[in-house]
Amino acid sequence: MGIEISRTHSLIKDALDFRAARQDMIASNIANADTPFYRPRDISFQDALLAKKADALNEKSLQLDLAQTNANHLPLQDVKNSTKPTLFFRDGHMARNDGNSVDLDVETTEMSKNAVMFNALIQANKKDANIFKSVIDASSKTS
Repeated sequence: MGIEISRTHSLIKDALDFRAARQDMIASNIANADTPFYRPRDISFQDALLAKKADALNEKSLQLDLAQTNANHLPLQDVKNSTKPTLFFRDGHMARNDGNSVDLDVETTEMSKNAVMFNALIQANKKDANIFKSVIDASSKTS
């Protein structure tokens, strides 16, 4: 376990990991653009990041908890603490004659949007680290 720079540092790290996984998934879709019957895949990780953010910032959930009124009732599965992204098929585009539904325009657009978000997260991480570094530098000068 490393030094925790801030409460959001682990959130940024996980967001970077999810964005990298999504970039690989989109690249795989583009690579399979000529594979018969291939359906494009995507990753949804917003719910996982929101749960992680609420945990990191000690935010209370606005969701109403289910009451268990009898000990014989089945317990509620804790789905909201899942930190795993969800894999799904991105449908809605016309399949070609070979059954492939990869749309290169959609894939390159999604790849560009994902790259912009990845770069923004890198910049946020650098800014977060620079604040931490400036505190260390200032404290070493006063000694």
